Amino acid sequence: MSEEAQRVQKVIAQAGLASRRGAEELIIKGRVQVNGQTITALGVKVEPTDTVTVDSIPLEGREKLVYYLLNKPRGVVTTNNDEKGRRTVLDILSDVNERVYPIGRLDYDTTGVLLLTNDGVIANQLMHPKSRVDKVYIAKVAGIATDDKLAPLKHGVVIKGRKTAPARVTIERIDKDKKTSMVRVILHEGRNHQVKNMLQKVGLPVEKLTREQYAFFDLTGLQSGEYRKLTSPEIKRLKAEDYKNYRRK
Repeated sequence: MSEEAQRVQKVIAQAGLASRRGAEELIIKGRVQVNGQTITALGVKVEPTDTVTVDSIPLEGREKLVYYLLNKPRGVVTTNNDEKGRRTVLDILSDVNERVYPIGRLDYDTTGVLLLTNDGVIANQLMHPKSRVDKVYIAKVAGIATDDKLAPLKHGVVIKGRKTAPARVTIERIDKDKKTSMVRVILHEGRNHQVKNMLQKVGLPVEKLTREQYAFFDLTGLQSGEYRKLTSPEIKRLKAEDYKNYRRK
């Protein structure tokens, strides 16, 4: 083996077909071939001259990598298929020819920034906890928010037996007549219903939630339900290795 040889799962991930873990699943299931021979072992390495196929389709023959930014509306699920027959984010991108999938999730009734792509490497990097990519939310909550109430979120609170990472939380405005508040929450974790659960924990149940920013992407120029392709400079920046550079100061 030459110094250029790489594990098959890494080659598949670099081609953008799946994350490395997803590539391992493909191998285990017998869907990967090297020079025409099906492999199921994860330790197999290949040379640059070897032909790697998935489901008998060469990696270089796969569809081009594409990247989209969507302003997700309420009442839409963040999934490729929904067993309940609800509208999905892919229904909105119905004119996109490539088979894209969302990076992370937003709840059914949560709106805002959502990235979609068929680049498994980028998706995996952005969602990995070590990347610490900022997610910025604006939440309308029931109750009058105070610094004292929000203080526990800045240190982390225990939800379902696990402590959350410290969040940056600020009060945007308060409506004393309606007894509601607008709170900005910035965090890099991505647990299920995390923002709602955190605010519920401190006695401020969420009535409405919007993700205003993900990494360096925001909703500028996009109405609810609208989407656009990422620009070349955005894609180049997205592929940067140091995701900590995206953090808001």
